[in-house]
Amino acid sequence: MVDDIEFARRADAFMEEILERLEDEDPDELDTDLAMGVLSMTFADGTKCILNRQSAAHQIWLAQGARAWHFAPDDAGEWQDTKGRGALLDVLRDVLSQKLGRPVPL
Repeated sequence: MVDDIEFARRADAFMEEILERLEDEDPDELDTDLAMGVLSMTFADGTKCILNRQSAAHQIWLAQGARAWHFAPDDAGEWQDTKGRGALLDVLRDVLSQKLGRPVPL
């Protein structure tokens, strides 16, 4: 079990990595911003996809439209959905690819 500071460090590092991976995307299609544990991804139509650090639960939450996922680190340190719906990178890749209508590599 990690303490709150280590959790925040790991979660923030993960979101910074996602931000870096998305920096080559066309900002007219997908604009990204990371601040205070929240990664906002805004699409051309104004809708958003949000990744945010939930320190009290030691989870990262993902929300897009009416859908939401909660991810916690597994024993290997990979962020996995708490309801068994997959790894965070895979879920986020699917969400972004569906919204943009093309594959988004992560």
